[in-house]
Amino acid sequence: MPDTFRTRDDNVVPAVTTEQMREIDRIAIEETGPNLFQMMENAGRSLAQLTMQLLGTHWQKANIVVLAGGGGNGGGGICAARHLADHGGQVQLALATPDRLGDAAAWQRHVFRSTPGREALLQDVQSPAVILDAVIGYSLRASPTGAALTFIKWANEQKAPALSLDVPSGLDATTGETPGEFIRASTTLTLALPKTGLLPEMTGELFLADIGIPRAVFEKLGLAVEGTFGSEFIVPLQGKTISDKMI
Repeated sequence: MPDTFRTRDDNVVPAVTTEQMREIDRIAIEETGPNLFQMMENAGRSLAQLTMQLLGTHWQKANIVVLAGGGGNGGGGICAARHLADHGGQVQLALATPDRLGDAAAWQRHVFRSTPGREALLQDVQSPAVILDAVIGYSLRASPTGAALTFIKWANEQKAPALSLDVPSGLDATTGETPGEFIRASTTLTLALPKTGLLPEMTGELFLADIGIPRAVFEKLGLAVEGTFGSEFIVPLQGKTISDKMI
């Protein structure tokens, strides 16, 4: 597993396991800030920004489908859907568990409903140009089942590329293993720090987003992150197992 990645400027970026990322989130939420809602907002806006960038000049003409779970990862996806819709994008949001959303995801859904974006059942979604995957995230514990499994299978059956938030759904963030079905992502936007399980053959193009966690949080865990982002909030990454070719 990669224990470091590198930026375009050749800065070394440490990779973290799922447990380390949980601890980073805990310290931020309980001790230093930002709170969960702020981090989710930053994650969602970054996902929206990268979507616009990847689709290019005429992105507003593309049919953007967002697949969201009920946890923090899903909340980030719903947030991205809202930003894209507010900027004139054609957005359809499909929720895996609409009746079982966490507080932060439920709040994002509430805000999304005031945009031109449309909430749709998965079976009613047609011809996506891009699929934003925010179904599971780094909290995977076993093979996906139920609605999450249905969403993953649906995404993989489409011709449209998938852009995953943080970790492709169904991928173990620590080991890179796939206990069952998983999203075959063409691009992944990971958050705060890359995860050790983000193998290049599983993530497609890999980007890292700054979600506002203070440097002191990382330093508390002995993680050196100075220089990771420079003047940017989203940076491309390459793993140490990849050749000199940039992803």
